[in-house]
Amino acid sequence: MSGTSSVGQGSVYEAGDQRNVKNSETETAERYNEGKENSHKSTDSKDERSIANRLANEEKKSEGGEDSKETEMLKKDPTLPARSHGNEPSKGARIDAELQAEEEEYLKRKGKA
Repeated sequence: MSGTSSVGQGSVYEAGDQRNVKNSETETAERYNEGKENSHKSTDSKDERSIANRLANEEKKSEGGEDSKETEMLKKDPTLPARSHGNEPSKGARIDAELQAEEEEYLKRKGKA
């Protein structure tokens, strides 16, 4: 076909790097390992996952309950994550730490009384 065109050079119409993949290669590909990790976003409305897959994902989230190391540290001491990264805690984190200490003190007094 490219030989019959009178417009442009013949190299423009040749396949060059635009080659189709052989059928023998597509049949041997591992289909389930081709996807990228974390490629599906649970909040993406255009994601084509089935409803069952979405429900399973939500169940996994709710059952997990396992927090990251930093989240666990934050629950113990709001200023600890900033200090562990070598930073000064923010004003909000310091206030949270004070409130947490006051609440613990109040609960101790209430428990003893």
